[in-house]
Amino acid sequence: MKRFKITLVAALMAMIALGGVAQTAKKHEFRGAWMHIIGQKQYANMTPEETRNYLVYQLNELKASGVNAVIWQIRPQADAAYPSKLEPWTRWISGTAGVAPSPVWDPLQFMIDECHKRGMELHAWINPYRVTSGKDDKPAEGHVYYQHPEWFLKYADGKLYFDPALPESRNFIDKVVRDIIGRYDVDAIHMDDYFYPYPVTGVDFPDDASWEKYGKGQGWTDKGDWRRHNVDLLIEQLHNTLQEVKPWVQLGISPFGIWRNKDNDPRGSETKGLQCYDALYADCPKWTKEGWVDYMVPQLYWEQEHPRANNEILMKWWNGETYGRGMYYGYSVSNVMTHKDTRDSTIDNQLGEKLELQRKLENVTGVVWWPGYTVTNNYKNVADKLKKKFMAAQALPPVYTWLDNKAPEAVSKLKAEKSCCETVLKWTAPKTNDDMQKAARYVVYRFKVGEPVDVNKAEAIVDITGETCYHTHGTLKGKYVYAVTAVDRCNNESVPVKVTVEITK
Repeated sequence: MKRFKITLVAALMAMIALGGVAQTAKKHEFRGAWMHIIGQKQYANMTPEETRNYLVYQLNELKASGVNAVIWQIRPQADAAYPSKLEPWTRWISGTAGVAPSPVWDPLQFMIDECHKRGMELHAWINPYRVTSGKDDKPAEGHVYYQHPEWFLKYADGKLYFDPALPESRNFIDKVVRDIIGRYDVDAIHMDDYFYPYPVTGVDFPDDASWEKYGKGQGWTDKGDWRRHNVDLLIEQLHNTLQEVKPWVQLGISPFGIWRNKDNDPRGSETKGLQCYDALYADCPKWTKEGWVDYMVPQLYWEQEHPRANNEILMKWWNGETYGRGMYYGYSVSNVMTHKDTRDSTIDNQLGEKLELQRKLENVTGVVWWPGYTVTNNYKNVADKLKKKFMAAQALPPVYTWLDNKAPEAVSKLKAEKSCCETVLKWTAPKTNDDMQKAARYVVYRFKVGEPVDVNKAEAIVDITGETCYHTHGTLKGKYVYAVTAVDRCNNESVPVKVTVEITK
């Protein structure tokens, strides 16, 4: 009994050193990371080859930390981090707005290929209305602004925006999205919190002319309701476009973390901060309730005990606003790793506290890290903690059942081929003419001979890959049963196919 107590104490001490209490691995959990390019000067200072090598490093480190989806910024200010006939090249890739990188390459296609190769999703992140990033910034030559200046408004923050009230603005943004999903195999279109601009104190957005024509002129009596309606129209239009062109491509939104405060609305949260409903005119819960948005990532960038925006309160509030769609929480890595655990002050971060609470909320199925670069830089050992404990087992994103709930066919011709220093598993993708049922990635499980082959066991996953092979290099000697499943675009999983492999080297 004494020996058991000593062992138990040692185990608990090890858990505390990692930052919390042990957790059961989840097989399905969205684990995203935002990779922004705006303000990231390193890209313009690199050659294309250096940029590609840098991105490969980022993706390798993110996958090693458990990330299974990358949210890659491709349109920060009505520009393009990919070849486009609609908008000019972004300066955040080449260093000069409107100028392509030299030699020309396609960062978006590269990121899609590299993410999919690793079994990760690629979400294409666009900012819908913003055109410039400051008062001295100007649209590049050839921008649609010069053809239709009447579509745009300049606000007191010095930035230029599409006027959200105009049908022409919505149609152009929709045209951009149609172009992206028509030419690229992205898994989602993603937008963050920038709808109507963050307010400058005492200065209203200068849309009086639009208000007269499209607001009061069409029977609206409240300007705030009308502005929210304008954003609603864009969200609904983009949803309809995705359903029409590629119904498996999701629409995801990452709003400011407070919808409304309870002081202003009985449905709101017990907080006292800026409200995205009133300040940005974004009625985000409505979008999931209407079925226009496939997942929501509220930006919960505050510490658990924040006096005006208590993160624990907000976590529980957003859990009640899912309406059968995906709900993932966005965390600032620097905030998470800087504030002490409120349950145990000897733990110098809130990583375990937040993930443990989140995983107990029945409607929350994922997390997104802001920004991904802080994970790959291992800020305050966050990557080490994710790799060793909180995301040690790989996970598939949730099954998007509202889009499709039919499992793909199984892989075929699974075999093991031995080479000089490893065994390579190879298989053939299932054949289908149905885009919804095509295999998007594969899951490889490993079990000891005699152990039950349970593909619900997340700890048994040794790889999630977009390739039809798996290298066993580094596996301990022994006899194993490997099981391989096919996973479609909506993360429905086929039945497993098994093969027994003996590792001798």
